[in-house]
Amino acid sequence: MILHFALPSPLTAAFREHRDGRRILLHHNITPSEFYLGWDDDMARICRVGREELLSLAGHCDIGLADSEFNRRELEAMGIARTGVLPICLDFARYREPESTVLRRVLEDGRTNLLFVGRLAPNKKPEDLVRLVSYWKRFVARDVRLVLVGKLPRRRAYFDALQAFAYEEGLTPDEVVFTNHVAHDELLACYRSARVFVSMSEHEGFGVPLVESMLTRVPVLAYAAAAVPFTLGGAGVQFTEKRIPEVAEAAHALATDEALRAAVLAGQDRRLAAFAPEAVLATLRGHVEAA
Repeated sequence: MILHFALPSPLTAAFREHRDGRRILLHHNITPSEFYLGWDDDMARICRVGREELLSLAGHCDIGLADSEFNRRELEAMGIARTGVLPICLDFARYREPESTVLRRVLEDGRTNLLFVGRLAPNKKPEDLVRLVSYWKRFVARDVRLVLVGKLPRRRAYFDALQAFAYEEGLTPDEVVFTNHVAHDELLACYRSARVFVSMSEHEGFGVPLVESMLTRVPVLAYAAAAVPFTLGGAGVQFTEKRIPEVAEAAHALATDEALRAAVLAGQDRRLAAFAPEAVLATLRGHVEAA
């Protein structure tokens, strides 16, 4: 039995009580509840319960796998003796499919597109991306756009506050675009029209969009928190302090300096080998056989 653990559910008890065969726990991580406090207290409760359920599995699995080294260390800290890493398996071929040509034409209007993909959630820190674009518009160049692709929050308060903050920073709806969830061809259009993928996220269990950016050859500029350094593995450009002027200048350099872009993209291309489907499937086979 393999349990993909990401949320509290009745499957936790079923897994804990299962005795017929080997039990493999695959940990995808749960956002720490404090990120949601004051914005969505019910989600904070769900995250807290999820963490408690995860801890209850410590003595009830033969192997604890994680989709990143960051998550594996959490399992190890829980007291699980046998752990390993199994990255999320992405179908590389899907990222070579045609994009939405209509959306790409809309986005390729002369502005510099800075992209972030992920749920619009407090741990992803989209407000810091708004700060970056505000600085860019005032001190770097006016023709900039932040494209935020991802599901809107369940509660309106955080989204409303984020929109109000963008307005207070002097940014228009054309300069900070919230797409909500998009179809795959539209997602590809967003990646292919982006000059830089920028992440200010403070908690990622893996960070699928980091790999998607590599696949679509978009330079990555990311805050080195949680699983981000493990997923990038030295690729992209990472920073450890959110000094907005410096991050904005780094993003501008990645968007305009072709030699720098080429060097960063070459590093990202090399890193992709770690996430190739055949490599991930071989790792999975090894873990299952070891169990």
